[in-house]
Amino acid sequence: MPVFGVHTSTAGGLVNAVREATKLGCETFQMFTKNANQWQAKPLQDSEIAQFRRELHESGLRFPTAHDSYLINLASADDALREKSIAAFRVEYQRAEALGLQYLVMHPGAALKSPEDEALARVVESFDRIHSECPDFRVQILVETTAGQGSTLGYRFEHLATILGGVREPQRMGVCLDTCHVFAAGYALEPQAAYDATFAEFDRVIGLSWIRLFHVNDSVKPLGSRVDRHAAIGQGAIGLAAFQRLVRDPRFTDLPMILETPKTGDDDQAMDPINLQTLRNCRIEGSGDSPRDPG
Repeated sequence: MPVFGVHTSTAGGLVNAVREATKLGCETFQMFTKNANQWQAKPLQDSEIAQFRRELHESGLRFPTAHDSYLINLASADDALREKSIAAFRVEYQRAEALGLQYLVMHPGAALKSPEDEALARVVESFDRIHSECPDFRVQILVETTAGQGSTLGYRFEHLATILGGVREPQRMGVCLDTCHVFAAGYALEPQAAYDATFAEFDRVIGLSWIRLFHVNDSVKPLGSRVDRHAAIGQGAIGLAAFQRLVRDPRFTDLPMILETPKTGDDDQAMDPINLQTLRNCRIEGSGDSPRDPG
């Protein structure tokens, strides 16, 4: 069965990410190890690391994951900004390693006014530098599919294939597939034939074995909009049937699926428990139209 979780809060301390995931009955979780909208971070204390690792071990949570800062742009043609981004990502990588996390999800960056092929080459060069400066790290870096808003890279499967095929140590990397993002980028997930075609294309261009983790999010905006707006599961343009199909897909058995859906509803109702239950219901035959086994 897939392993479900949410992006949890670290308000009051990093260990609260573990506690919140446990309280929600999650099987996995994602967190920020620092403020995602700031460059700098207070160094981790040995006591903080020890407590986090202890409670993580005791929790039994699997595939603990971090997401990097939204400010980082390894694709930048501005040398100063790219150096700052490399330094910031290296810190993210070091923090994830110190905390004993398994994955570090990142967006490949934005080309801005640069040609995409040149921007992708800078991403590859940046990863090679980071890997060489952080040898023997166990954390895997997962490059996330994106919606393609603005000049963001990663909205075509070919972009990720270029990165994974270009780095010197691809075994240290993988892919995070975000359902909202691929849908907004133009890859349909409903009906069955479209779902099959999208994953066949991913397999042809990259290879399904590269998928390590899913972000499961419905989309506010329509197919191909190139706009990144997440919606509650089954409440957006993708629809519930696609998520029923995904969580029952035997090719993705035992992969982590993490919600990044809105935290509250229109009436300020907490939505994480509701979206988690919706996903769990999707695993049950008879909870809606039963998707065909894609095997």
